[in-house]
Amino acid sequence: MKELVILSGKGGTGKTSITAAFASLADNMVCCDADVDAADLHLILKPDFKKVHDFKAGHRAIIDPEKCTQCGQCIDLCRFDAVKDIFEIDSIECEGCGVCVDLCLEKAIDFSENICGQWYISSTRFGPMVHARLGIAQENSGKLVSHVRQKAKALAEKKKLNFILTDGPPGIGCPVIASIGQATAILIIAEPTVSGLHDMERVAQLSRHFNIPAMVCINKYDLNVDQTTNIEKFAESANIAVVGKIAFDPIFTQSMIQAKTIFEYDNNSQVSKNVRQVWENILSRNKFNTSFIGEI
Repeated sequence: MKELVILSGKGGTGKTSITAAFASLADNMVCCDADVDAADLHLILKPDFKKVHDFKAGHRAIIDPEKCTQCGQCIDLCRFDAVKDIFEIDSIECEGCGVCVDLCLEKAIDFSENICGQWYISSTRFGPMVHARLGIAQENSGKLVSHVRQKAKALAEKKKLNFILTDGPPGIGCPVIASIGQATAILIIAEPTVSGLHDMERVAQLSRHFNIPAMVCINKYDLNVDQTTNIEKFAESANIAVVGKIAFDPIFTQSMIQAKTIFEYDNNSQVSKNVRQVWENILSRNKFNTSFIGEI
């Protein structure tokens, strides 16, 4: 089973739009949206929800007023000032450390598992999809990313599908690390700006650290030709393949407004041809052979 994870050093590079376009080209595929903090692949793929599950992580302390004697010990113990004078716990301030639970003499504090969001198994017009949504101000996004990827692999095995296309989170933090473990290859979507080059370098270093092959696609390359050249020079020096360049075109925005991929919106456009060529170049890379791991 092969898994291609599509990443970017920052948001707004076109990662999700390109992922959706690839989904319309891939065969025998499970699509996985691992950007759980700001999931938006569903806006284009319009999934039909088949299964909805709660995602639980961490714990939340809740005082039982019938057992509480208002001794004030929990107020004294809490380092985060989450216990208020009315003997209620502020769920935003509470860090879930459990000190108040362990040391309450009356055992008046419940410590239930926290529901942080939901994860879904859905069907789309291009195949099955596993995705999730993290709740507002909730943590443990890395754990949810790992969970979604595990479910995507299990679904691929169950349906005897041999390819997983994963839309990863931006940046290089914990969610990104959780999204690339044991992946076959990474595609970095870079934009031709100073920050775009810097962010691409960071993702490339991350892929090297975890020994995962990396490729680069330059989106909107014609907006700044000089920075596009700098990205190509870095990729060459790091022995990372540039699998294609995509010109800037409002068709991406227009297709998103219609909840369509660029191929569904205008299959004959030049930018559609660019994206198709990128996809073909990815598949031709020795089936994601590790021979193109770059030295960062």
